[in-house]
Amino acid sequence: MHQNLNFYIKDFLLKPKARKIVINEQHGIRNVAIIAHVDHGKTTLVDELLKQSGAFRENQAVTERIMDSNDLERERGITILSKNTSVTYNNVKINIVDTPGHADFGGEVERVLKMVNGVVLVVDAFEGSMPQTKFVLKNALDLKLPVVVCINKTDRPDARVQEVTEEVLELFLELEAPLEHLDSPFIYASAKAGTASESPDNGGVNFAPLFEAIINHIPAPTGDASAPFKMLISTIDYNDYVGRIGIGKIETGTIPVGTDAIIVNMHDPDKKDKVKISKLYVFNSLSRVEVKEASFGEIAALTGIDDIKIGDTVCDILDVTPLQFSKISEPTISINFIVNDSPFAGKEGRFVTGRQLRDRLFKELNTDVGLQIEETAEADAYKVSGRGELHLSILIENMRREGYEFQVSKPEVRFKESDGKTLEPMEMLTIDVPAEFSGLVIEKLGARRGELVMMSEARFGYSRLKFHIPSRSLIGYRTEFLTDTRGNGIMNAIFDGYEPYKGVITTRTFGSLVAFEDGTATSYGIYNAQERGSLFLSAGVNVYAGMVVGKSSRNEDVSVNVCKRKQLTNMRAAGSDDSLKISPPLQLSLEQALEFISNDELLEVTPKDFRIRKKILDHRLRLRAGRAE
Repeated sequence: MHQNLNFYIKDFLLKPKARKIVINEQHGIRNVAIIAHVDHGKTTLVDELLKQSGAFRENQAVTERIMDSNDLERERGITILSKNTSVTYNNVKINIVDTPGHADFGGEVERVLKMVNGVVLVVDAFEGSMPQTKFVLKNALDLKLPVVVCINKTDRPDARVQEVTEEVLELFLELEAPLEHLDSPFIYASAKAGTASESPDNGGVNFAPLFEAIINHIPAPTGDASAPFKMLISTIDYNDYVGRIGIGKIETGTIPVGTDAIIVNMHDPDKKDKVKISKLYVFNSLSRVEVKEASFGEIAALTGIDDIKIGDTVCDILDVTPLQFSKISEPTISINFIVNDSPFAGKEGRFVTGRQLRDRLFKELNTDVGLQIEETAEADAYKVSGRGELHLSILIENMRREGYEFQVSKPEVRFKESDGKTLEPMEMLTIDVPAEFSGLVIEKLGARRGELVMMSEARFGYSRLKFHIPSRSLIGYRTEFLTDTRGNGIMNAIFDGYEPYKGVITTRTFGSLVAFEDGTATSYGIYNAQERGSLFLSAGVNVYAGMVVGKSSRNEDVSVNVCKRKQLTNMRAAGSDDSLKISPPLQLSLEQALEFISNDELLEVTPKDFRIRKKILDHRLRLRAGRAE
């Protein structure tokens, strides 16, 4: 009898019960994300919010773009990973999430918006509404988040403040936003100067108007303080000492350290892992501060859970219902990562084996949920898929700097099958280009199956063109575009769904110059070879047979002997002492090399160099394979 009584008591305590929900507000907290198109000034804006909130000592040396802690972020001037920080203004803690602006990292934006109660939409006072502006704003409106609009860079000589304000209002209408969003506060700022104002005609003296707009327009987080705790994991960080770190907003209740919890996921009904909360942190300026407990509305980080993933809900054992979370968008571009087997393999890298390559790639999944990795039929080759060429090139560059040596294939789009039809990813491409080059751009993209959907009149000498175009048409086009526009064009693309396969598209109209033999490049050999095209190397560089040493001026591959030496004779010809006129080598960046390679080529990546090579190095075997194909 006592055993049955204990069983019913235990069952009563563990069973979720109908209870009165009491809605509480955390008046002292605001959770906000900074969203924008790439290079519209988000990170500089966050820098100034930190400085003007007193996050640093008066004599503290502070670098620019504090939130871009990654070396590549600093070098390229872009944000790759979302970052969490907080500032305090008038006794209100503002948790800030700085998000990426590049479309390749849009997955970061999608999930971090689940952590916040409002957004600051930053728009460049000259460029105005751009593709990613529309993408991030649509995500915010879908989640019914209030918006503070910040027109940034108003101190630019070519600023179009009034026009850009109207463009943002039109964007609200285009996205069918509720009418109350038309009354969103507009702040006119110069993040670089640290000034903001509610009026486009007044430059302001500090960021007080922006702080006030955030506090007054972004609502405080709400929740039931007495309910069992729930926390949705929106971001994953990783540390070699503590492992995976789950970051998210506590939706209800209070999480104390040392308590037991259940991990569930709405997209994985079988997942019910029992865990213990070993450590809990909240954000204070640029630091994580360890706390004993954290309550609803707070953005927190927790450790001690090995298999925690984006979209998981950390639940009290009294209520194990998962929170809603949308799936991460699927990747659209794939590259094969292959163990280096070139004649120079193992000479420049520290990590060269298949196991080391595999371990490093799968380790990347700890923090990059937009990535997919698949085993292939080939030994020591892995298919890595991401959101775009930049997404994958960042991974390649990081691995190279860490001492890894490997090869990668040409980027390819991921096709889908639906109702017996092959579908391919499409892009909405926006181009700002000097009016004199617009005709050439339209011609080139038309040949790549691009459909011109909008052409605006020239402003300040620039025209804006919009194309609906297959994603694969843009692979290898960026370098050609910069050449055609003499470096003055700006192109931005954003994923625009899947459509039926558009047919064969010719994107490469040139061949490669391929080294004929192993050896060291000589001035004489380069001098003779440069008649065939543009070379990638100078004298004294070691090469191997089958290595691509230049770009052919013809639409076919040409074998050249850059190691050739001049025959020595006892006869002295007139002019033999004249120096050979050799053109400077064409230096390719990683992205340019990925754009250059064709289907029968690989890019050899080492800590010291990039080399393009043919998959089949032997000249005769390569010719035989070409005839068979």
